[in-house]
Amino acid sequence: MAVGAAALIAAGAGGVAAAGHAAAEACPDVQVVFARGTFEPAGVGGVGQAFVDSLRAKTPGKSVDVYAVDYPASLDFATAADGVIDARNKVTATANACPNTKVVLGGYSQGAAVAAYITEDSVPQGFTLPPGLTGPMPASTADHVAAVVLFGKPSSGFLQMIYTGAPPITVGPRYTSKTDDVCIPEDPVCSPTGNDQGAHGAYPVRGLTDRAADFAVSRLGGTARPAQATAQASGLN
Repeated sequence: MAVGAAALIAAGAGGVAAAGHAAAEACPDVQVVFARGTFEPAGVGGVGQAFVDSLRAKTPGKSVDVYAVDYPASLDFATAADGVIDARNKVTATANACPNTKVVLGGYSQGAAVAAYITEDSVPQGFTLPPGLTGPMPASTADHVAAVVLFGKPSSGFLQMIYTGAPPITVGPRYTSKTDDVCIPEDPVCSPTGNDQGAHGAYPVRGLTDRAADFAVSRLGGTARPAQATAQASGLN
């Protein structure tokens, strides 16, 4: 959602032990799962990369692996379901294979919708799940997700403008306390009163990806961000 008003969206006991040790070493301390915005090239996108760079800088001594959610990120918002499936699979697989790894889930613009959708604990009444989705993630998975960071998540009004078949974007109750939902007031994608299309891409330059990294670090058990920054960020939600 980065252009225009309508587009802004074997073997032996020793071998087994060695294999188990290798598998443990393969698990990172932190697994970032991030969904890019519309029209951004494959990867985590500009906003996602700014967030990841800041998070890594603030977590010295920790291994931080990054997974870019695989989905079209196109104007066809219905295909966001591909991202929901892929992100859900990655988070669930990480929780199962690496129980000590802390997951940081995030997304920008349409990607923020993708990330938020997988936190929901119920299917909206009357909504039929697309093929590949069987329902919400297991409740136990929430314990493995340390933080959720959302940048420019589409408002209900904007969402209905671009895709009337989309279900409401609601962060589930198991995730609300660990979610940083960041919206620049002038951003028309996330703010009902926003009227500056340029604001939608301004999260890194306004320092909001850095502040979101502070939030994630605090949820990972690091130093909490200063109270002043917290107050400033909450004013942007």
